[in-house]
Amino acid sequence: MVPSGWERKALSKIAEIRTGIAKGKKGLKDPIEVPYLRVANVQDGHLNLTEIKTIKIERHQLERYSLKIGDVLMTEGGDFDKLGRGDVWQGQITPCLNQNHVFAVRTDKARLLPYFLAALSSSNYGKTYFLGCAKRSTNLASINSTQLKEFPIPLPPLPEQQKIAQTLSTWDKAISTTESLIANSQQQKKALMQKLLTGKKRFAGFDAEFNIREGFAKRKLGLLPVDWRVDQMPNHYWFQEGPGVRKHQFTETGIKLFNGTNIQKSRIRIENTKTHISKEEAYGTYNHFLADEGDLVIACSGISVDKFDEKIAFIEIQHLPLCMNTSTMRFKVKNDKVACIHYLRYYMMSNLFKDQIRRQITGSAQLNFGPSHVNQCFIVLPTFKEQQKISSTLIIADKEVDTLQQKLTYLKQEKKSLMQQLLTGKRRVKVGNKTEAA
Repeated sequence: MVPSGWERKALSKIAEIRTGIAKGKKGLKDPIEVPYLRVANVQDGHLNLTEIKTIKIERHQLERYSLKIGDVLMTEGGDFDKLGRGDVWQGQITPCLNQNHVFAVRTDKARLLPYFLAALSSSNYGKTYFLGCAKRSTNLASINSTQLKEFPIPLPPLPEQQKIAQTLSTWDKAISTTESLIANSQQQKKALMQKLLTGKKRFAGFDAEFNIREGFAKRKLGLLPVDWRVDQMPNHYWFQEGPGVRKHQFTETGIKLFNGTNIQKSRIRIENTKTHISKEEAYGTYNHFLADEGDLVIACSGISVDKFDEKIAFIEIQHLPLCMNTSTMRFKVKNDKVACIHYLRYYMMSNLFKDQIRRQITGSAQLNFGPSHVNQCFIVLPTFKEQQKISSTLIIADKEVDTLQQKLTYLKQEKKSLMQQLLTGKRRVKVGNKTEAA
């Protein structure tokens, strides 16, 4: 059933599905090298053009494979939740082709607007269709051109399509604006953190000259206020690595095991954790690995340097009981009148700490370290009062980002719900002076 005034048409009846160019062709007679879009460039609702590769084709094929403004780019495969993802090409690069794993759908614009199709393909309606007919393997799925051609399009009159596209565009702009605000806030917080943790920015009542400490390792820290201490981390913080519980010890119930994947975007996520250890072992052999409320925990294996900031979090009461496991470490302060645990969190996010760890390990793309490496790291310590001021300032900055993240989540959820209603006609829009009835 479609709403009054709507039709349902197979995509092939109102659009041309164009396959892309295949890589690796040899023996070209008159080659020309041009930019082309890969699956990685076609994201869900936007195009990522930060890295564009080139491909050689026959010169006479350029017109056949060149993208035109208004083409709807859609991927033939990927993760389940990204199948059929796409966006409208706006001619950002000329000429530009699409790879054979990316479809270019050229609509009959008198009947089907490109932005309406792009929204429909990324909605629950579109994803349900693609998943229903896709070829699946593990966590991946793919569709072919025949299945795309048969995609059933609920087709409103053109003015209603335009109004729906305009409505969704308003939400897209709000989402894009919020994403930009988040990126700016994160960048500002990162810059502020680096200044505060090196003394380049200080609070009223705290001021001193700068110097470079003696000793090879300390010199690497650079200029620091002379009234700040530089000491080895074990002198002020207790830390412990998880024990590496073996698979044969795993149980379906008992005490949850904590590993690096449970830290996501600076939050502990154990709701869906199914890996447990028996209560007998947890409160027996592994009793000294049971986490406590307020522990600062980090992932310390296979972590990208760029993402390390997101792999640091605090254990809260609702996470307990919880047993540490491999590739994680937890930290506590030894004297809470000298060292602040929140200050340590931000210090470990800074280049002061990351550069020290990076120098001790092999490879630069991934961080893999343990207590022996942390033992050799230095902590830069202002007075306890200044540590608290630094921490509270950065906590406020974090809360501002969190507020924007919550707003972004809300906007995306509301847009998703609205899309489902508008694109299937369950909710109608006002066109001119007329409101279309549901």
